[in-house]
Amino acid sequence: MTQNLKLKLKMSVRTPFYYYDLALLENTLQSMTEAVTNPNFKVHYAIKANAEDRILQTIKDHGLGADCVSGNEIKKALEIGFEPQDIVLAGIGKSDEELDLAISHGIHSINCESIEELEVINEIAERHNAIANIAFRINPNVDAQTHHKITTGLNENKFGIPITELDAAVDEILQHKNLALKGIHFHIGSQILSLNPFANLCQQANNVIDNLKARGIFLEHINVGGGLGINYTDPDAQLIPNFIEYFKVFEKFLRLEKGQTVHFELGRSIVGQAGSLISKVLYVKKGANSNFAIIDAGMTDLMRPALYNAFHKIENLTKDGNNESYHVVGPICESSDTFGKTDLPKTSRGDFLMIRSAGAYGQVLSSNYNLRDRAESIYSDDTTLEEYISNSKEVLEEQAF
Repeated sequence: MTQNLKLKLKMSVRTPFYYYDLALLENTLQSMTEAVTNPNFKVHYAIKANAEDRILQTIKDHGLGADCVSGNEIKKALEIGFEPQDIVLAGIGKSDEELDLAISHGIHSINCESIEELEVINEIAERHNAIANIAFRINPNVDAQTHHKITTGLNENKFGIPITELDAAVDEILQHKNLALKGIHFHIGSQILSLNPFANLCQQANNVIDNLKARGIFLEHINVGGGLGINYTDPDAQLIPNFIEYFKVFEKFLRLEKGQTVHFELGRSIVGQAGSLISKVLYVKKGANSNFAIIDAGMTDLMRPALYNAFHKIENLTKDGNNESYHVVGPICESSDTFGKTDLPKTSRGDFLMIRSAGAYGQVLSSNYNLRDRAESIYSDDTTLEEYISNSKEVLEEQAF
């Protein structure tokens, strides 16, 4: 396939589609790896944020591990080339098949979220004549100061072993010969913009480490989860999060024993700004209270606004000029299929809109509700957005909107 033909085929991709800026992804990964100055710090990428093959391959090439929450994510990580010893598995409802997969491949650790889970893991490990490495996921009751639907570290949340039950969990694991307690795991929430919750997490982690040390238990690793947020409101003001200050918090507040490693599970902060959802305006409709810009992307392509009332900055790639107010909505037969109200240059049918900061929890949450096609992916080394838009009229004028 010649490069020109490849480009033409990419130009023929219908909207909506996801556009990934690989240069920004590379720069983000470079910034993050340079910020990790402690050789005992290890970053695992949270595959649930974005599982596109090219994204995963780029991340693996930068030396990150993989944080998985399903068996299929483990399979994908292995397929991409992540080493088993760089893979961890979490999740409050791991199936027997998922645990069998993890144990049979000898992954780094299984983050156990309940005392009841230990017996099941032990039985499966025994069948494999293996020792399963366990990290207790502990609910530290730390307020992440984020949206209530993406907080995970409070007593009211379903995740993890309550910190008050830690001793009972230790008593239980010591009874199983095919389990080895190697670490502890925390994850207090997502899209955290203040560093204070991470400092509070360190204090709780220190208390747990001290309590276990008093029982004669040495932990090989402390997994502090992820949660570092991005700037959705003004993405260009901070395309790359301040990784230096983030890692400094753990350097400053987390007390480690000699030989202990610290694991991080970053997702959104790595891929969030590198992806955008590109959509086309189908109609501009005058409503009773506002003008509607009806686009061909919907909640099936980007669920976050419907799920969390999340804000994404929207830009008109086709027009400049004075702004008018629009309610940007999708075509799905649901009232929640809306991307919010925003100001845009005078917008018309056929204009291209870009929904920013959609690289995390965008494409992975998509569905084919209403039997819609799933949005494809275009990468910046295939074409720039400017090239796509300038050439799309020739290619798309033969296609129906």
